[in-house]
Amino acid sequence: MNVLKTTVFMVFLTVLLVFVGAALGGENGATIAFVIAFALNGISYWFSDKIVLAMYRARPVTETELPLVHGIVTELTQRAGMPMPKIYWIDSASPNAFATGRNPYHAAVAVTSGVLNILNREELAGVLAHELSHIRHRDILIGTIAATIAGAISMLANMAQWSLMFGGFGGRSDHRERHGGIGAIAMMVLAPIAAMLIQMAISRSREFQADAGGAKLCGNPLWLANALRKLHAGTARIPLDANPATAHMFIVSPLSSGGWTSLFSTHPPMQERVARLEGMAYSVR
Repeated sequence: MNVLKTTVFMVFLTVLLVFVGAALGGENGATIAFVIAFALNGISYWFSDKIVLAMYRARPVTETELPLVHGIVTELTQRAGMPMPKIYWIDSASPNAFATGRNPYHAAVAVTSGVLNILNREELAGVLAHELSHIRHRDILIGTIAATIAGAISMLANMAQWSLMFGGFGGRSDHRERHGGIGAIAMMVLAPIAAMLIQMAISRSREFQADAGGAKLCGNPLWLANALRKLHAGTARIPLDANPATAHMFIVSPLSSGGWTSLFSTHPPMQERVARLEGMAYSVR
């Protein structure tokens, strides 16, 4: 179901790009915006692991330095038939973790010291299985494609704003200028918001899939459910100074959310994530 949702959202995002491109930038404008967005996000895709790891001052750790995490990841990757990712440690009391890398052969899993302080071995296995599921399903690639299309839409809106400021809508009849101008302005405002909402929906769908995949990989959905509860409470108590652009990478959002802001959250509501995992556990008993 989550794969289907992601596919539908990606189709919506692509159709929105085509529609906005035709309405605001024409074929040439849409192509230029897409190429620029593709180039920017391509750089992010190829170097995202180095960028985000450096951003949070993560350092690689050996099996001797972090035997528990290395042992769990080794066991899980062998079970899943995956290559062993690099393991990184972040010196932060805020409990969180993330995975990065463009494919399973160029991947890394990072954990904060806070995670190791509050989770037992089973809960840690659930968290690491969740992150390996992201790697296994190439969620970094999917997120990059979604960001490319959403970025192209935002660029088109910005191009149209500049065009409007410098008379780009001139030369039309009064009727077309009046109605076309109003429609274009509405498109400039609403299209980037719609693209962002769809992009966030894709991110939430991938989180649900990683939860389900991680639960199956570690062997017990309740391990991950219990870990998510602790991480949610821990990040609320000790927030992480995170860049909003990287918030979607963490297993629980390091940013505060609630009310209408949940529409723009990269993560599903914690209660729903835990409920789904508990449903998985009890359905097999």
